[in-house]
Amino acid sequence: MTVSLAGTDVVGRLRALRGSVLELGPGRGANLGYYDPRVRWIGVEPDARHREAVRRAADRPITLLARRAERLELPDCSVDAAVATFVLCSVRDPAAVLAELFRVVRPGGQYVFAEHVAAPPGSWLRRAQHAYTVATAGFGARCPANRDSERAIRRAGLTVMSVRRYTLP
Repeated sequence: MTVSLAGTDVVGRLRALRGSVLELGPGRGANLGYYDPRVRWIGVEPDARHREAVRRAADRPITLLARRAERLELPDCSVDAAVATFVLCSVRDPAAVLAELFRVVRPGGQYVFAEHVAAPPGSWLRRAQHAYTVATAGFGARCPANRDSERAIRRAGLTVMSVRRYTLP
């Protein structure tokens, strides 16, 4: 499976996808308008309010599943591509999510993602990410800023073909 960290070029990567596309955690459907109209879109969204927003945002027939990404309940090799934008930072078990993606994306398929990625170890930014994560955990924050999503993706055995890094000001 080809893996691309879309970063600032997420729109271009989404527009290039064809066939059946599985989007994890589509939120309110912000990416829907970027897919080719012929894409057969399948979304996995655990939040009922977000699912309703996705249905309203859809300009085509869609399949929207009410479940968590750690257990997709889709057949092996059943989709051509998977997409996740800012999802791995919020799931309980990133390794389980990546294993499921590896299972359901057909050989030669793609996983396109844009994720929060931990800064290099020992850097001031990594220390700031850790402090932010600790400080916000008590408020129910679901996105640990110090989670190393890229490392998790590489550990899952996926071949990373393209990574673009950028730091938000």
